[in-house]
Amino acid sequence: MPAHFVSVIIPVFNDCERLNICLRSLENQTYPKDLYEVIVVDNNSEEDIESLVKQFSQVRITHESLRGSYAARNKGISVAKGYVFAFTDSDCIPTSTWIEKGVECLLQTPNTGLVAGKVEIFFQDPTNPTAVELYDSMNFLRQKHYVENMKFGATANMFTFKDVFEAVGLFNSELKSGGDQEWGERVFAAGYKQVYADDVCIAHPARRNLKDLQKKVIRITEGHYGLVSHNEELSMVFFKEIVRDIKPPIKSILKILVNKKLQGMKQKIEYIYVVLSLKYLRAWKKIQLYLQHSYYRNKHSRI
Repeated sequence: MPAHFVSVIIPVFNDCERLNICLRSLENQTYPKDLYEVIVVDNNSEEDIESLVKQFSQVRITHESLRGSYAARNKGISVAKGYVFAFTDSDCIPTSTWIEKGVECLLQTPNTGLVAGKVEIFFQDPTNPTAVELYDSMNFLRQKHYVENMKFGATANMFTFKDVFEAVGLFNSELKSGGDQEWGERVFAAGYKQVYADDVCIAHPARRNLKDLQKKVIRITEGHYGLVSHNEELSMVFFKEIVRDIKPPIKSILKILVNKKLQGMKQKIEYIYVVLSLKYLRAWKKIQLYLQHSYYRNKHSRI
């Protein structure tokens, strides 16, 4: 294949409605059509993903039975034709120049390991966002922060080379969350440069429902613990995080009360409720995981 042929990889579990929007955006890219493919990896969906995919000339489908988005992405990598890999999700809407700008940025910097593009969070009603939507937009998918401070890019919007996977390995398919961070840290440790690109942009809907936000927090917490539980020293760090999470967030509440992005006392109180509910949910989940791990560790040590 040509040196700059791109394979766009999208894991999906159900979500036909939003996947349709994503694929329509990918059908109308400024990048030459003969230089990219879109691979949808069906991760045991109950919905008819295959019938949807057949409507798009640039798209082909494969299947991964092992549940998890990182296992699905690995399957996509295994069948991809491209030298450049682009990752996004079924609920994302790439701009028309997404592939063009992603490849351009990837090639501009020597020894680039990954390019993390901007994730523009949008609201269902831009004039009246809910407290949950505002929390989601201010606390998740902060790509610039991820690259500069945590050495990874979220796979909602990430470009890399096939060679990088050959050098550092695939995603950890056992992880249900945090696999992009774990992989990005390996890329950084291998000496590759990581780039944030503001013009490599996709749009992503903010979560509007507190229940959906709670599911995300639980998934992230489980993923984070999966990264540290094998290391006794890091496990103690995790225990300290539990203690920190339990403390009343007085400073955070004061910052919320003066936050200009939040309009009116009603919205600020609603936002505080979201913060507190997620904070203590996170703490409770960490306690469960820590006690569970301690129980199995002590059980095996007695055998």
